[in-house]
Amino acid sequence: MSDDRNSGNPAAALEAVERFLQSPPPDVPGEVVALLQATMHGRRPSLSPRLFAEAVEQAPVAISITDTAANILYANAAFTQVTGFSQADVVGHNESMLSDKSTPSIVYRTLWGRLLQQKSWNGMLVNRRKDGERYVAELTVAPVVNSGGVTTHYVGMHRDITEMFQLQQELQNQKELFDTVIDVAPAVIAVLDDNGATLLRNRAYRRLLHDLNGREPAELLLAAPNAEATDQENMPSRELRLDFPDGSTRWFVCMAVHFNARDSSADAYFSARERPYRMLVAHEVSELKRQQEEVRMNALRALVAEEELGRGLRETLTGALHQMQRPLNLLNAAVGMLERRNGGGDESLLGVLRQVRDEGSAAVETLRGCVPQELQEPLLPVNLNQLLHEALLLCTPRLLAAGIVVDWQPTVDLPLFNGHERRLRSALKQLVDNAIDAIVDANSERRELRLTTRVDGGQLALQIEDSGPGIAPELRFKVFEPFFTRKGGQHAGMGLAMVQEAVNRHYGTIDIDPACNEGCRICLRFPLLTDNYQEW
Repeated sequence: MSDDRNSGNPAAALEAVERFLQSPPPDVPGEVVALLQATMHGRRPSLSPRLFAEAVEQAPVAISITDTAANILYANAAFTQVTGFSQADVVGHNESMLSDKSTPSIVYRTLWGRLLQQKSWNGMLVNRRKDGERYVAELTVAPVVNSGGVTTHYVGMHRDITEMFQLQQELQNQKELFDTVIDVAPAVIAVLDDNGATLLRNRAYRRLLHDLNGREPAELLLAAPNAEATDQENMPSRELRLDFPDGSTRWFVCMAVHFNARDSSADAYFSARERPYRMLVAHEVSELKRQQEEVRMNALRALVAEEELGRGLRETLTGALHQMQRPLNLLNAAVGMLERRNGGGDESLLGVLRQVRDEGSAAVETLRGCVPQELQEPLLPVNLNQLLHEALLLCTPRLLAAGIVVDWQPTVDLPLFNGHERRLRSALKQLVDNAIDAIVDANSERRELRLTTRVDGGQLALQIEDSGPGIAPELRFKVFEPFFTRKGGQHAGMGLAMVQEAVNRHYGTIDIDPACNEGCRICLRFPLLTDNYQEW
């Protein structure tokens, strides 16, 4: 063991540091070289070796210098502060006295492999202080090579990063806990930056992304009407529907929350610069929506059944009144003829006819008073697609029983218009029922029902086309007459008079397309610009 090693004389350490700084190995971390240079800052050849030694001694990083066998020649005050070992405790002893068995041996093999190649090594290992306490050390070891290219010493610098390591682990644990909670949450969750790019996607979001064939759910959820919000506002909770490539429809309750996060770039270190972000949360409520829809449809079926019963009763009584009015008209004519005859005629016969006429008129008035009156319905904004959808749902059992294929092509985001919801729904259901009757009567293999909605100029257009036998040209106007029935297999359309009345009340038109050569195509049009319909 050399004299320098026994005495702990800093001269050898200073000489080693000087040689190290004169020609540091190229792979030594720049921060290590900068730290030593900062420690020596202000040193000039005229300064005494003692002053230079004091600068190294007072360096804030633990510095040790060893021979090529890792025996410690010098350790500064920071070394003592970190390890608890004084210079007298360590000089002449091997650096391995600091090692803890928890450090894998591969770490030391890698360290020595680098040093033997005259390359520096930087890494972390677990050391043990004098009192036995373990700490995490960030260590840099570099070889000191003389002018002959021979390694003469090693310079070791390390610092205690235990608190930093613990903080990093706590942050990592919190992040993993947060990621796990977010990932297993049943809600769809995503975080977007100010450019709309998704920075975080949980498992439910990724499943939704897959179901949409790669289309970003955030684009669809935030593109819903009234979904946009400014940087200072949050999007309120709202319900919306998504149509999927497989033809299914799912419902979500969606909300977006804005927040700001500090910029982590270096140029924002001394500033309070922030970046805006948006967190999107969507809960799928498809099952609840289906249950609500089923309850609503059951109530709607009951309401429609009651309306159809009332309408059937009105039609029956009106038909009976129509039939009874003819003989009454004949009686009135006969009484008038007898009264106009000169001499008065047979008074006994005239009296009988008058009695029959009066009793018949009283019966007709009594029967007319029994005709149920239609309920008054307010004008409300209605969605023609929604009403047609409900009409199809009401007719679904008949469509399935008849094996009819429905091709429905609605226009997305069809404008609303003011209308009587129940009256329009009943009219649309009547049209679908008529189409089903026509297809069943045709008894052909081709059983199709096609429905389309669109905006045509300032009007809403609806087409209902069936593959039935069609309507003869001479009957295209007659089918709208009251009490007209099918004859000779013609698609006369019972109830078309009621449909026409409902359309007329909304200032619309209903036509049978003469250009349709196969089946029947009925076209309805409703004006969009009429805001207030008169109550009839």
